[in-house]
Amino acid sequence: MSITDWPETERPRERMLRHGARALSDAELLAILLRTGQPGASAVDQGRLLIRRFGSLNGVFAADHRVFVALPGMGQAKYAQMQAVQEIGRRLIGEQLHRADALDSPAAVREYLSLCLRGRDVEIFLTLFLNNSNQIIAVEQLAQGTVSETRVYPREVARRALMHNATSVIVAHNHPSGRASFSEADIRLTQMLRQALELLEIRLLDHFVIAGHEVLSLAERGKL
Repeated sequence: MSITDWPETERPRERMLRHGARALSDAELLAILLRTGQPGASAVDQGRLLIRRFGSLNGVFAADHRVFVALPGMGQAKYAQMQAVQEIGRRLIGEQLHRADALDSPAAVREYLSLCLRGRDVEIFLTLFLNNSNQIIAVEQLAQGTVSETRVYPREVARRALMHNATSVIVAHNHPSGRASFSEADIRLTQMLRQALELLEIRLLDHFVIAGHEVLSLAERGKL
């Protein structure tokens, strides 16, 4: 049955307009984004199928392009819609972090880094530069590597921090393998970065690893 044949009080769009987006399930929110289903399946059914296929709402948005477009009822247009929504979310959180004290918004920092790095098929090294009010001045990708490693030069991080007149730095990289742990190489790199920045009186606040849907913090593990 098409959603247009449902009672008005049960239609996702009408429910959202009446009660707000928070009242909708993940599948209903996806249905509003997808707009249409396919023969025998409503847009809500499609939303449920996507969540079941990829495990979660995060999994849907991080889905591999080729896998997503090959699913029945999906395609390039719907994949583009998903990517646009994810990028809008990334930019909204980024704007929030540029205005606020990043240390007062640890959840926003984690979500921003996750949106930037999850689902990438090679290692990416991202650096956030902060001023003395802990506001983010700039976000830069300083290295890109292979599936298993990336090469980062502490002197380049220090050089960019000086260029931005940053007083502190947060770094992050992803593990495309999904391995949710810090390697010995990650810990050595963190120590080298901290020592290089300390010589310039710049603090390294944290080093995050994004692995699948997990965001790990070296500072929280007492290894910074």
